[in-house]
Amino acid sequence: MAYSNSELLHTMSANPWFAALSLPERKAMLSAADRHWLGAREMLYRKGDTTGALVGVVSGSLKISTLGEDGREAILSFMEAGNWFGESTLIDRLPRPHDVTALCSSEVLLINPVAFERLLQRAAFARAIAALLCSRVRVLYTLVEDAMLRSTSTRIARRLLALSRGDATEATDARHSVAVSQEALAMMLGITRQTLSKELKVLARNGVVAPGYARIDIVWPAELERLAALG
Repeated sequence: MAYSNSELLHTMSANPWFAALSLPERKAMLSAADRHWLGAREMLYRKGDTTGALVGVVSGSLKISTLGEDGREAILSFMEAGNWFGESTLIDRLPRPHDVTALCSSEVLLINPVAFERLLQRAAFARAIAALLCSRVRVLYTLVEDAMLRSTSTRIARRLLALSRGDATEATDARHSVAVSQEALAMMLGITRQTLSKELKVLARNGVVAPGYARIDIVWPAELERLAALG
């Protein structure tokens, strides 16, 4: 789908971080970006790549993941329309720390390193990138805290709530259906599919969720919020 400039601005502004920028800053970012299309399962970049761009997702969905030495995949996050990512390598010039793969046909915006450096000269853009990095750090600390201190059932509830808000999007309004397979959710949590299935059956029996094909419906959001708040 080809978006006009106004449609592109509207689509990307659905993301809270981008929407918080002033209109001139948003327009400057979009003007500096090149459009790129990815097919389903096509990789945007691989772990270890030393070149790249600031990436904005226009449509579709991208998976951020990494592989262990034993070949097991860990899914770190999903990036939906409106999200921007990939800023760390442009700032510290170190290799990409993970793989990024399109889950379906997707369109992305790419701001190359030269254009990114030019945008960084704008104080408002530099402050926004600093805020974006701070949000990443907060999410990472939360994930570490969850893994070390919280029960499996609580971690599942918390991740389902995060996914209902677009995962990295962190939207205020939550969706009542999460488009994620049980296999992918287990990879995100670092648990086995069998463990996840057992916990989801308990949640389903209590009327909290309803697992379906490649999705999990949240039937009782208030109860899921209560479970997510447990230690």
